[in-house]
Amino acid sequence: MSLEQLIHDCKKNDIKAQEQLYRQYAPKMFSVCLKYSRNYAEAQDHLQDGFLLVFEKITSFEFKGSFDGWIKRVMVNQVLQQYRNKSFLSPIDEDIADEVEVEIEEDVSMEFLMKIIQELPDRYRLVFNLNVFENYSHQEIADALGITVGTSKSNLSRAKMILKEKIESRNVGAGNVKMPSVK
Repeated sequence: MSLEQLIHDCKKNDIKAQEQLYRQYAPKMFSVCLKYSRNYAEAQDHLQDGFLLVFEKITSFEFKGSFDGWIKRVMVNQVLQQYRNKSFLSPIDEDIADEVEVEIEEDVSMEFLMKIIQELPDRYRLVFNLNVFENYSHQEIADALGITVGTSKSNLSRAKMILKEKIESRNVGAGNVKMPSVK
């Protein structure tokens, strides 16, 4: 069955089509949810809630643009909705640190990077992921999370500092193989 037919069947609330769409997209969407979650169990919850929203909103998909991009946006927005209006996203009064560049002096596994990103406090993890992985501007992040641009910049800077410290502490005594910097 083509993707287009599968989507049309999902729009008709066909349970078998919904199951097939879930099986086809769940692995990819789980990795999206995992980036924004504190742990595996929370990511599973976000995935389930995200697919409920996908099936609720699938009638709004009009085959303009890619379905992959549409479903990813629904998932990211669903995860962000879980964090909106939480106290940890409240604007903070602090100086915005200079832009931090993180250079990794060793080959670092994706598993390790995901682990330390997940360990970031929520406000830093969300801003970091939106900026680095989704290429959101600070204005877009501020709008999405209901924070100020300055808070977005500050949270990104602090996230990078925390990641840099964790990577450097792991690299103590390790070899010096260059890896691309995170800006």
